[in-house]
Amino acid sequence: MTGRILRIELRRSAALGTALLILVAGAALLLSSTQFFAGRWMQLAVMARSLLMVLLPLALAGGAWMGRRDARHRVDELFASTVRPRWQRVIPTAGALAVSVVTAYLLVFLIAAGWVVPTSNYFPSATVVVFAVGVPALIAAGWLGMAAGRAVPRVITAPVLAVVGFVLVGLVPELAMAPDTGAEIAQFRPEPAAVLLVPAITGLDDFQTIATKVSLLQALWLGSLAVTGLLLLGAVRRRAIAFAVLPAVLGVAVALPLLPVGGVRGAAVVDPVAIELVCDNDGPQVCVTRAHAGLLPAVVGPARQALDMMAAKLPDAPVRAVETQQVAYWARLDPDTAPARHSADTIVFDTPTIDRLGRADLSGDYFLPSLLEAAWQQECGEQSVRGDVYRARIVATAWLTGRPPAPQTGWAPEEMALLKSAYQALVSLPEVEQRRRMAAVREGVLACRDDELVAILPGDQS
Repeated sequence: MTGRILRIELRRSAALGTALLILVAGAALLLSSTQFFAGRWMQLAVMARSLLMVLLPLALAGGAWMGRRDARHRVDELFASTVRPRWQRVIPTAGALAVSVVTAYLLVFLIAAGWVVPTSNYFPSATVVVFAVGVPALIAAGWLGMAAGRAVPRVITAPVLAVVGFVLVGLVPELAMAPDTGAEIAQFRPEPAAVLLVPAITGLDDFQTIATKVSLLQALWLGSLAVTGLLLLGAVRRRAIAFAVLPAVLGVAVALPLLPVGGVRGAAVVDPVAIELVCDNDGPQVCVTRAHAGLLPAVVGPARQALDMMAAKLPDAPVRAVETQQVAYWARLDPDTAPARHSADTIVFDTPTIDRLGRADLSGDYFLPSLLEAAWQQECGEQSVRGDVYRARIVATAWLTGRPPAPQTGWAPEEMALLKSAYQALVSLPEVEQRRRMAAVREGVLACRDDELVAILPGDQS
């Protein structure tokens, strides 16, 4: 009997409409920004979790609309007069909503997976766990919405809940992560552990994943919240309402002390498999990380061209190029952690731009200059790049190409004239002296010193 009622609810109730709304909204948002996850499974899971800022309010509103159904049709008193317990009547309806919203969430993920499968060569097992946390989150939102709709059966309840849900899920965590401001420069404070009670996450680097412990704690909390929503939906007396809140209280009491501070950055860990190097050895070795293995065919040509150009000008030039294995500074809880340095025979380049299909976007001719500029950089930890260091790198890169510095977007003509003047002063030296000076620059860079690099600028620019 319950199964038959469930099927009827799935066909005729607002559960189907709520699911369609979640499916359309989720798919539209994901497919409008495929460049942020194409070719990367973990980033797709993170994007799906970030969608919860929109999907949870929709589930809340859909649940509230379903919750007011009995009052809307004026059958409250009729159902209350029957001997059948209320929970037996609400479970099929609540089950229909849960099945609908979860199915829509899964379909959004599967649709977006079409932009990951063709170019991905690595599937982190944690992808399933990170994505799955959204399931109890949506169920909890739907059931709490139904309980609110039953308690306050007004037309305005659904839209009000949608707004409140967006504020709680989307805005409150942002306020918690806002920097402290005062007379000095704004200082970012570690986000409280309670931020992770909100299931929506953003800002994960391609080399990171959410710690499994954190995902399980979030699932525990959200599951207890879903139980509270279901109990509230079936509660009739005040004592039952008070008892219904108990699972959520216990869930937060267990999860909150065990969650790390620092928000997503505190919950993130480096995936050791994602940063493993995948190399092409048919010539000078070129490597990318396993997370970006699909980019290797596009990167090999420009990387070997850059190595050839260095070999023609630099003594003891680097002979291999590898993609950086460092997490972006904005994704680290401690940005001052010093990374491991590569040997002198290696240049370390940044990940190229990834396009909407998950392939390397090398349009605009930016990648070869960035590879050449990598000869004058070393992964020395988080350092502020002074203006004179940046200008000296441009001049040194131009020396490798044998052409004056190319115009830089946003730079004033006077600044470009100074760069060209510095370049002319460098190439006017005897070739032997040029090589000696630039070899000294390379040695200084490898030792994380900028003095030798800045010294190639005329005195009035350094």
